[in-house]
Amino acid sequence: MKKFFAAACAAAFLMSVGCSSIVRTADNTANTEGGESKAPVNEKAAYEPLNYREQVGLWLPYVRFPEYMQGKSEAEFRKAVAQIMEDAAADSVNTAYFHVRPNGDAYYASELFPKGTYLDGDYDPLEIVLEEAHKRGISVHGWINPLRLQTAEQMNNVPDSFIVKKWINAGEPYVKNVGGRWYLDPAYPETEELLRNSVREVLDNYDVDGIHIDDYFYPTTDPEFDRIAFETSGSGDLAQWRIENVNRFVKAMYDTVKAKDKRLVFGISPQGNIDADYNSQYADVRRWSSEEGFCDYIVPQIYFGFENENSPFLPTLNQWEELVDESKVSLIIGLAAYKLGREDKWAGEAAELEWINDPDIISKQIMEVKKSSADGYALYY
Repeated sequence: MKKFFAAACAAAFLMSVGCSSIVRTADNTANTEGGESKAPVNEKAAYEPLNYREQVGLWLPYVRFPEYMQGKSEAEFRKAVAQIMEDAAADSVNTAYFHVRPNGDAYYASELFPKGTYLDGDYDPLEIVLEEAHKRGISVHGWINPLRLQTAEQMNNVPDSFIVKKWINAGEPYVKNVGGRWYLDPAYPETEELLRNSVREVLDNYDVDGIHIDDYFYPTTDPEFDRIAFETSGSGDLAQWRIENVNRFVKAMYDTVKAKDKRLVFGISPQGNIDADYNSQYADVRRWSSEEGFCDYIVPQIYFGFENENSPFLPTLNQWEELVDESKVSLIIGLAAYKLGREDKWAGEAAELEWINDPDIISKQIMEVKKSSADGYALYY
């Protein structure tokens, strides 16, 4: 499975040596004794969450599942995951964000959501990922897309017994179709409760070390998406009302994690452009980054080159540093290893070939992160 990593993986990760030794303990202090933390040897003992304030992270997204999950036996899947974790550990990765619920489907045993689209075997992907990661000292955070669900076509094949399908069949307003895909509407307490229950289901049944959500918040700025709920709310500011809706469910997910075990962590990975977080997705990243009670770590996706005309890497990194200044929230910088060797059409004419012309761009960005006040970085391949 080494092809899972981009060609620059080794060079990029080798620069991170030293980051993986700091472990967050129950009282949020650092423990560096022994150099790294391992999962408990005694399987009967209560599991002790394994987490690192200084992360070297790796996303394991569902878009890669066809490579090593779809059509694979349990043994084949385990072998592939073991190789991924072996390569990751060798390159100083200490945290993996595994996509447990990407599109309203579950890559774990769930009573709330149907079986994952790419899971055609009878094994439990999350259980195997946890086993293979923990034996190598790698923390695993269950990665959830909170609001994004199946496409309309996929939803036709979802059994009527699942709660989201019941809502659709009953014409409930908690689920909306946007551009041919279904999304949960965060305006309603029923949605918040489902998100709480979805986090609780994972935490109650698996020894994950945390929960991780990414940048799929509001799917549209169209006022029609939630017009009725807004009109009945009494609010006069649609943008601020939507921001509060997102804040409410984010805090609900955070509180659910902490109610299970305060040593578990909750992380958020918003898009890297702060203005766009507010203007297009109503994500209150300034509050999440500075105020306790919303997240333990934040991973802005600074997927921009140094020459990007709209959001150049270094100024954007500095903006995020300012957001977490004097905060207890850890800042982990998301880096776009997947862009290596590709044209960046959204970077502006002068920068669209930067990821092709500079094969060392990720290594350079890691150097800048290590010089900054950030607590680590994570790579998306």
